[in-house]
Amino acid sequence: MARYTRPVPADAHLDPRSRRARTEPMAVAPLGSGRYAVATEHGSYLVDAREHRCTCPDHTFRDERCKHLRRVAIEITEGAVPPPSHVAVGCAVCGSTTFVHPDGPEPHLCDQHALRRGDLATDRETGATVLVVGVSPRRADEVRIESHDCTVAEYETNRAYPPDDPVVTAVFPAGAEFDDGTTPDSLRVYSFPVSRLRRVDPDQH
Repeated sequence: MARYTRPVPADAHLDPRSRRARTEPMAVAPLGSGRYAVATEHGSYLVDAREHRCTCPDHTFRDERCKHLRRVAIEITEGAVPPPSHVAVGCAVCGSTTFVHPDGPEPHLCDQHALRRGDLATDRETGATVLVVGVSPRRADEVRIESHDCTVAEYETNRAYPPDDPVVTAVFPAGAEFDDGTTPDSLRVYSFPVSRLRRVDPDQH
């Protein structure tokens, strides 16, 4: 069961149930399929967020949107627990908890490490910008670079990155240039450990 937490103090204008939902200590634990266990100082209840139901007397007998339903909604909104259609998994790079759709493609990556096809990213080693064309669930120590007869993890400039990193494939945009003045082959697909690349924020590009 998750630990008891108190969200941000409620505003005075909130109705009593909303105020209790925000101020009373409760522990919310996702059970899957849109269900959550909510433990309070006075008992534990089962909330079905999809059906908007709770097993507490306030909801069962009064048909009210109880504080437990409201607390689950608060914690979903604040990112403390996964929404009904998602599950909590560890990021394939750093292990931090991230929420993903159960049928979503692997590897599962947190917001800090997530890269998707079409993203621009910066190569931490050269400072160059690359265009992501693929993200593989295969590890850097499993994918071979045939032209160098080694794995992605064994490639000289990749040895500082985790060998179990998922592999990202990318190309250099037309006109790209390395810091030393050389120009990469923009049509060649390069393989990188995902940790080597940092996604470019589109608002800052």
